Order: sequence, then C-alpha cells, then structure tokens
Amino acid sequence: MKKLGSAVELEQLRKKIASQRDPKRTCIVTSVGTCGLARGAAGVAQAISAELKKDGLNGSVDLRTTGCHGFCEIEPVVVIYPKRIVYQHVTPADVPEIISETVSKGKIITRLLYTNPATGRKIVREQTIPFYGKQYRLLTDSIRFIDPHNIEDYIALGGYSALCKVLFDMHPEEVLDEISRSGLRGRGGAGFPTFRKWESARNAPSYDGIRYVICNADEGDPGAYMDRSLLEGNPHSVIEGMIIGAYTMGSHHGYVYVRNEYPLAVENLRIALDQARQYGLLGRNILGSNFDFDIKISRGGGAFICGESTALMASLEGRIGEPRPKHIHTALKGLYGRPTNLNNVETWANVPLIINRGAKWYTTIGTEGSKGTKIFSLVGKINNTGLVEVPMGITLREMVYDIGGGIRGGKKFKAVQTGGPSGGCIPESLIDLPIDFDRLAESGSMMGSGGMIVMDEGTCMVDMARYFVKFLTEESCGKCVPCREGLDRMLDILTDITEGRGKKEDIELLEELGDVIKEASLCGLGGTAPNPVLSTIRYFRDEYEAHITDRRCPAGVCKALITFTVDAVNCTGCRVCARECPQGAISGEKKEIHFIDQGKCIKCGLCRDLCKFDAVLVS
Repeated sequence: MKKLGSAVELEQLRKKIASQRDPKRTCIVTSVGTCGLARGAAGVAQAISAELKKDGLNGSVDLRTTGCHGFCEIEPVVVIYPKRIVYQHVTPADVPEIISETVSKGKIITRLLYTNPATGRKIVREQTIPFYGKQYRLLTDSIRFIDPHNIEDYIALGGYSALCKVLFDMHPEEVLDEISRSGLRGRGGAGFPTFRKWESARNAPSYDGIRYVICNADEGDPGAYMDRSLLEGNPHSVIEGMIIGAYTMGSHHGYVYVRNEYPLAVENLRIALDQARQYGLLGRNILGSNFDFDIKISRGGGAFICGESTALMASLEGRIGEPRPKHIHTALKGLYGRPTNLNNVETWANVPLIINRGAKWYTTIGTEGSKGTKIFSLVGKINNTGLVEVPMGITLREMVYDIGGGIRGGKKFKAVQTGGPSGGCIPESLIDLPIDFDRLAESGSMMGSGGMIVMDEGTCMVDMARYFVKFLTEESCGKCVPCREGLDRMLDILTDITEGRGKKEDIELLEELGDVIKEASLCGLGGTAPNPVLSTIRYFRDEYEAHITDRRCPAGVCKALITFTVDAVNCTGCRVCARECPQGAISGEKKEIHFIDQGKCIKCGLCRDLCKFDAVLVS
C-alpha cells in the first residue's frame, strides 16, 4: 500500500478503484458477521469459493464476505448482485445448485427464497422483503458492499471524503457548528447533545495540552448488538468519525474500548486501523495536513458497569471499573485527568454522514428533538428478529408489525421493553407511540443503546421485572449503598411475589425503593435500574395484585402459582405428553383422557408446548 500524502491522492485512488470495478459484474455476497458465523456462514463462503474455482468462474464472478445485513432471522444469507437475488438459510450443500442454476443460468431456486409469513408469498429481491421496507439504513446499508478486511471497499463508496473536507476546508469551529446544527444526540443511552460534549472537551483546560477521544464499544445490554455489528461490518465509518472529532477537539490520542467477548469486532477493527495507518489516514501528518492522531484498542472484561463513562475510564487506566461522583465531568477531567470526550460506536458513525451531506439534510430526518436514525436490535416473541435502522419517530406498531412481521404463533402483543435491562416496559395501549428520546422517557422507559425486546401475552410482567433486576443486581459494582442494597431488596420482594409469598404492602414498598435508588445512586446505571419495576407497576399493576391477592399468575408463568391439568373435552389420548414428560407425571391409555399427577409435576410446561389440541390447561 502506498501512503497517501494529500486529499488529491486519496481522490485519485478512489477513481482508480472505481475504474477497476464493474457494477454489472456478478458478485456473490455472504454475510459473515457473528450471527451468520454462528449459523455456518463461513462454510457457505468456503463452498462458494471452491465451487467457483471448480467451474472456472472465479475470474468472472466476484465473491465478497461482509458483516451482518441485519436480518439475522434468515442467516446464513447469500445475495447475488447486481440483481439482488437473496437466498436464506443457505448451507454448503446448496452452493453447487446456486452456482449452476442462478449464477450460470439466471434461474431462481424457489425453495431458498424468503417467504413472507403474512402472505405466504415467496420474495426474490432483497429490497422487496418487508423487513427492510420501512427502514432508513443510513449507517447499515453500506455494510453489504464492504469487506471489512479491505479498506478499498470503504474508499470506493466515498470513505474518508468527509475527513478530507474537514482537514482542508473547515476550521474546527465550523465542524462544531455543523454538528450542533445537525441536532445529533449521543446514541449510547442518555441522548446528550453531541456538540455540547465536544465543545466542553475542546474548551477545557489541559495543563499539558493532551486531551482524549474515546469510542465506547462496551455494549453490555442483553440482546443488544448494534455496536458490535457496526464494528464488524464497517469499522472505517467509526474510525473516520473519531478522527473528525479529534480534529475538532484538538486531540491526538484516541481509544476504542471494546469488550473482549467481541473477538470478530476486535479483529476487524484491528485490521481496519492497520490499513488506515498504512494509507496515511491515521498517525502522523494525516494526508499531509500536519494533523496527528492515532487510535488504540482497549479490551474490557465484559462488566456491565463499564458502559458508564467514569467506570470505563477507570478500567482503561488499569483500575477497577467503578464509577466515581461526577462533580467534575469527564469532558473537563476524564482519562488520566485530561479533558476527554466519550461517544459510542453509532454516534461516531453518524459524523462522516453529517459532514458530507450537511446538517440541513440531517435535520430533515427524525422528530423535533431527535434527529437522524436509530439502530435497534429487535428481538423477543416476534417473527422477524434482527438489526433494524429506522428514522426517529417511527411508531412501535410499525416496528412490531411492519418490520417485525407480528407476534410469533399468532399470539397477542403485550409489551415491548426498550433501553436494555434498566429500561422500561411499554404496554400495548401505547403501541402508536413515536419512538424518540423524549417520548420514550415520558412513557417511563428510555432509548438506551437500542435494545428492543418484544413480549407476547404469555409473558408475566412481574417475572420479567424480576429477571431484569436479578441481572442488574449481579452486575452492580456494589460501590454505592442505594444501588447495592436497594436492588438486592427489590429482588427479594419480587421473588417473594412470584413464589406466592407477596404481601399487600409490597407494591408500595417497591415504588418507594425505586424512587430512592433513582435519586441516591452514584451513577446513571444505578439511577435507571428501577425502571423495569416502576414501569411494570405503572402499566401492569393488576398483574402484581393478582400475584399477591389471588396467588395467581395471569400469564401462567410463575411455577409456584400455577397448576397444569388436562382438559377432558380436548384431550384425544394421543400419549405425546405422557411419552415426553421428563418426570413421568402424566398417565393414561391411548385414546383415553390423560391425568397429571400434581405430586410429580415440576411445572416445566413441556406438555402444554407439545399438545396440538390445547388440552393442557394452566390455572
């Protein structure tokens, strides 16, 4: 690789790469993000490479491996460009037919097509799959065109042109003004205006002139993987955003703090940083601009608390990852006592787009107080799971039904939990709520980093609150009393309620504890930890009362409060439940009504799951 010495040389390289690529040439793309690899995508990519070589097509057909395209539900995915024919659940055994029929003859293999669960219709083209229909993929769409191990793919799409614009055509104050007018808010949780953090870090005194910029990639929410996917699929967009931020704030030292459980993200980021240095896009005298900046990777141990800014910086310094009081903000005195700016992966990836296309364009997307798009990990009891990028202001209904394809098994939608374990549960009655920072906060939840867990009518909201509080209790650093002792006491009360020992005054006690923890905890994570409990009491108080007063779990989940019996009308005596019961608790002759021995039943629910005749009742 030749080191680039100017913006002109970068543009010449871009034109050279473009001239060597034919957009009409067949290219087979396989997504090999972590979700794809878990389902065997590496074997599919290897099989495609071998088959192209065997058939003598490796000189006329391109093969590209990319990060996740978002629709994790249908992995491993193969897309054939330029026609954008998409095949789902591909195995290595399918590859010879794909090459011989689709690539060589242009024939569609119907059995590998995606089927719309709502209509039963087979869909050929990637862009017509309803999952993508209402998305606005500003940050994620380019992933399908980029091999994260090849910087030239990013450059070919205009990569690092925003950096050139900033370094050679804009003063730092102009960049700050552009970010301010864009209305960009941090995507890591609190939604703090990005330009204010940049401005504070830029103007803060530093006795030796050193200031830092950090990318927070310590994504600890269960079920959330937006940042991991961006780092795996398009690491250069994050790197470019960080360099622009560093130029604006006068920083020459950057870190990406990423959890060690993300080995593919770490590896792809390491390769991207190495290639950026070799091209002169990182390091000393970037593109001949006299601006120096470099980035180091710091791998965290996976503690949830290290998503908090002061805990993250303590961990980065080699100390125990615990938060400290923010009498002085980290923008003024952060890492090693120097002014420090911290943004998460998604926030940094927005920056090059804003610089290239302008703040005015960016403000046309989203709502009054929340501009741009947001990436969510849409998971839970829903047909289409995956990463979705949508404009701020889209409603929960559109998310659940238009993009998510509705609830699995035709069940009724009950609630959605947003904002990670310390977020809140929003009920079905608010399904038309526009999603943005402010409306979610008004509803008792929050945006968080973008986790979104959909729940159906079979979900017990008291048990759900207990689950999240248990997670937070285990992940609390234990430094402050309100969080450490308060969450522990909350867990005891919730456990009592779900096991039939609840008392009438428990609901008020939970509310009081929640208010104290919110007010008195040391850090933001402790301050939001009671949200799952307070939001479920707010919207599902009747479920708490049923558990306590009636000793009944309406959703049929809490084992201590339910009993499984056989419906004599619906039971056909097929013996499936009796055969599969792990405790041998079900008896009955073939074609006769069965019986469940309550003394042996462990209430695992397997009989109910297996029964095709709805003959197992929960009361």
